[in-house]
Amino acid sequence: MLSTPIGRLRLFSLLEAVTFLFLLGVAVPMQIGGNDKLVMPAGMTHGILFVLYVLAAWDLRGRLNWPNQLIGKVLVAAVIPFAPFFVERWLRTLKAPAAA
Repeated sequence: MLSTPIGRLRLFSLLEAVTFLFLLGVAVPMQIGGNDKLVMPAGMTHGILFVLYVLAAWDLRGRLNWPNQLIGKVLVAAVIPFAPFFVERWLRTLKAPAAA
């Protein structure tokens, strides 16, 4: 999966989505309940994966000459819960360029 630019974006899309949902569904509610031990590690993990997602999308944009509107939709999806799962599903339908 990591051998192609599309594969990398698919992987980071899934990981980013899972960590975002964990942050929103587990860590933040626990913080509201008085236990803030998960917020920092979950937030840091999600932040790193978000940056990797953005970099992978930007790399793919350059390699496939994606229009700004398409890259914008892919990037906006990263901040909407569950949307990166749909991005990953759509990316599965694309033909992968040669390994980089």
